Amino acid sequence: MGVGATQYERELRSLLEGDRDSIRRYVRRIAPERRGTFERLARRPFLVVRAAGSHGFDLVAMRHGFAFPIEAKASAEGVIRFSSASGRASDQLEEHLEAARRGGLVVLYAYRRLGPGDDESWRLYTPGSDDGVGGRVAVLRNHLPRIDRTREGHGVLRWEHGLPLSDFLDRLFSLFDPGVGA
Repeated sequence: MGVGATQYERELRSLLEGDRDSIRRYVRRIAPERRGTFERLARRPFLVVRAAGSHGFDLVAMRHGFAFPIEAKASAEGVIRFSSASGRASDQLEEHLEAARRGGLVVLYAYRRLGPGDDESWRLYTPGSDDGVGGRVAVLRNHLPRIDRTREGHGVLRWEHGLPLSDFLDRLFSLFDPGVGA
């Protein structure tokens, strides 16, 4: 994730925990019609724990009987290639897929785009494991873009292919909290 990466991991954690100051800073950059989603998040937040070192995940976000292990990445570039850094990220991706299969979980990759911009700075993806996940969690997973792969099998996160955090939260709320104040 690079220098200062933990600050972005903390930012994502604060957002998912519904921290109002973090949400206020984040929503300044997004369209007004997307801001209500974050107000809803402030009222119905996740419990988020830092999980660094545990299967290599950075965070685990939990809420109402489900959990999402999250790997956070940050870059000023429009593409993050997992083949850099001696392939460690590619190995980690395979470990995440195996952990998801064993636990019946959906793993999220969160990509924080650095630098100026007028859109949401967090995008979400999934590695694409279909094993062991059913019900509403599977429906939610099917709305997430899959991590691209090179011919050699290395993962690639492409900014333009990611699902904005607000869109993910909207889908999550519609599946798990229907009718709870929008």
